[in-house]
Parts: sequence; C-alpha cells; structure tokens
Amino acid sequence: MRWVVPDAAFPSCLATRTAALARVRPVEQVRSDPDFLHSDRRRLLFVRFAGFPLFWRLDLDVRAASVADDPGYDAENPSARANDTEWSRPASALANAVAAVKALARRHPATARGLITRPPNTGDPHTDLHRLTEAATRQDPTLTPLAARITALAGHHR
Repeated sequence: MRWVVPDAAFPSCLATRTAALARVRPVEQVRSDPDFLHSDRRRLLFVRFAGFPLFWRLDLDVRAASVADDPGYDAENPSARANDTEWSRPASALANAVAAVKALARRHPATARGLITRPPNTGDPHTDLHRLTEAATRQDPTLTPLAARITALAGHHR
C-alpha cells in the first residue's frame, strides 16, 4: 500500500506513523526497511497489526508527493540506507522465518530453506526454523512472543 503525503508533512507523518496506524487497528510492530531509513522523501514500513495472523503484514510505502510516481527514488542511494546498528537483524530474520513458514504451508520446502538456511544448517527447514527463532530471541529477547508464534505456526504446517 502507498501513502502519499505533502512534502512538507513527510517528517511529521513519519513521527506520528504508529499513532495513525493505531487508528485502524492496534499495532503490534512497525519496522522500517533499512534501504530507505534515511531517505528524505521515502520510507518502506512493515506493519504487523495485533490480533492478525502472521501472514497478514502491511507493507506501507510512505512517499512525499514529489516522488510519488518515481519507483526508483533513493533505491540506489547509499546515504538513504541504514548502517548496521540502526536496524534489527533478529527482527529481519524473523520476518524471513514468517515467509519461510508461508512457503512450507504452500508445500515449497526449497523456498523455505532458502529463506532461513544459514551455515551451519541441517537441511530440514523445520529444524533450521527453530534454530533461527532461538538465535533471534537470544539476541533480542523482546522478540520472544513473535518467535513463539512463528514456531507454533510452523508446527501446524509440519
């Protein structure tokens, strides 16, 4: 989904994004795509609403009106990107884990393995998924509830 805002309002819209989204439904998590974290006129937000299934994530492309029709705005701009300390690798790993569970549900184990396999791996997507969720929560314990939901959902599709 795309949200186009006046250029002058872009910073304030970003500052109030969670409150604006919460008017739709309570928000569980909002993450920014690291590729556009410092863009002056574009953000890509990944929104998980409370009470919704894990597969139902909103990808919200927030753009200033002046770049609304430019699909590549800041896509190749290194200064728009986050550095390694400005985004959560464990949260991104769990987003990949959700995509892997979706692939398993669709009976595409090779796709699932590609999303979660990092050396060392077992070759079994369910085992590797469990290892990934454990590693993510060791690095960021606040992700434990999300990791538990992912693990439970993966078990359902075993």
